[in-house]
Amino acid sequence: MSAGGRDNPEWDVEVKPHLTPKFAYAAAVVIVAAHVIVGALLKVGTTGVIFRTADQVAIAALGVVFGAAVCLFARPRLRVGPAGVAVRNLFGYRVFDWSVVRGLSFHPGARWARLDLPDDEYVAVMAIQAVDKERAADAMDSVRAAMQRYESGRRTGDINRRHP
Repeated sequence: MSAGGRDNPEWDVEVKPHLTPKFAYAAAVVIVAAHVIVGALLKVGTTGVIFRTADQVAIAALGVVFGAAVCLFARPRLRVGPAGVAVRNLFGYRVFDWSVVRGLSFHPGARWARLDLPDDEYVAVMAIQAVDKERAADAMDSVRAAMQRYESGRRTGDINRRHP
């Protein structure tokens, strides 16, 4: 978790998962390495099947594609700022205006937090994950504090003011 105010003046709080990216990058390296090794060993020995160089390259390329897909688990991010709450999960990026944000919750047994919206709708926030334990609790506190500051700013009619 880092304060977005130092990196980008547009966001006051920025949260990223801690452990999941490490596992995702490690898994991606293993997947790519395994596919490259298997591709290199395709022509070793005879099995009755004729493998060509294109087959070897295809196996290695599939490993790169699978590795890139696993790296998507390192993308999640949550940002809080004057514009609202920005959520980036595996795919997509959305900014929710303060008028639709009802809160941030973490239900018992859930793997990650969720952004509560009107009419009992919600959006998963994969940036705050249960596996991060204490870091997740600290992130929840930081995000809720920032949300509370903007909520009070909205009540006074000055939503765009900067909070220290």
